Amino acid sequence: MEPNNETWMHEFILLGLSSNWDTQVSLFVLFLLMYLVTVLGNFLIVLLIRLDNRLHTPMYFFLTNLSLVDVSYATSIVPQLLAHFLATHKAIPFLSCAAQLFFSLGLGGIEFLLLTVMAYDRYVAVCDPLRYSVIMRAGLCMRLVIISWISGFINSLVHTSITFQLPTCTNKHIDHIACETLAVVRLACVDTSSNKIVIMVSSIVLLMAPLFLVLLSYIQIISTILKIQSTEGRWKAFQTCASHLTMVALCYGMAIFTYIQPHSSPSVLQEKLMSLFYAILTPMLNPMIYSLRNKEVKGAWKKLIVKFSGFTSKLAT
Repeated sequence: MEPNNETWMHEFILLGLSSNWDTQVSLFVLFLLMYLVTVLGNFLIVLLIRLDNRLHTPMYFFLTNLSLVDVSYATSIVPQLLAHFLATHKAIPFLSCAAQLFFSLGLGGIEFLLLTVMAYDRYVAVCDPLRYSVIMRAGLCMRLVIISWISGFINSLVHTSITFQLPTCTNKHIDHIACETLAVVRLACVDTSSNKIVIMVSSIVLLMAPLFLVLLSYIQIISTILKIQSTEGRWKAFQTCASHLTMVALCYGMAIFTYIQPHSSPSVLQEKLMSLFYAILTPMLNPMIYSLRNKEVKGAWKKLIVKFSGFTSKLAT
């Protein structure tokens, strides 16, 4: 079909967060600093896991993938957001918009699936510790990660294909910070009921089903912890899950608060805030949570700092 003005847009205009120049400059500085902290923090976590043999376990293999997903997700949205803060013409080409939707949606789905995989890992570690190394073998861990990545991107490909086949007529202003599914669907000048059904089904599959599995895992984990006789033993078992549980509460809590409401669908402002939360705040907090609340990671940091200090001392002499 030949593209025309009624069915094909060469570019879209992102309305963003504010039209006030001073506000945009302030937000540019704030989000740039947060993005740099996000990239540096996740890069250091991946490097630390790579260098310390004590962290070569399934839990930290999954954490490495989670950090890569966080950085990739942030990079799919934040650089374009920063550029638009300083631009007068806040346009994004059609293909760039489609690519942004594909990668952000895919990586977001992968993150929820990885959190589910990590919940299963914690379940085995607490509820069946003697068989942990047998169950969580390298081959199974790799397959679980590959399935998460493939599933996330297949879901994203379906959504992106359906969304960008909708005719947008002459409407090209997206009231969002990025090319997000619901924001793009709103531009359509045809009935979008089928698209909304697909979005709802996808949300159930990639949000509620993983959440159910995470809750099921933690019900078993809590039940096992409560059966431990010593207080020290219960506390130690809980600590192995604390960082992951914090990430689950952050990610699922925001999604449930935004999308599962009794009266209506999320407002445009809520959609923007949710995108900012997942693009900037969650990826930035992830390495902090696993560094500050995990003894193994803190121990690895101390070991690395001591090695680095010794190396620099030798160079100085």
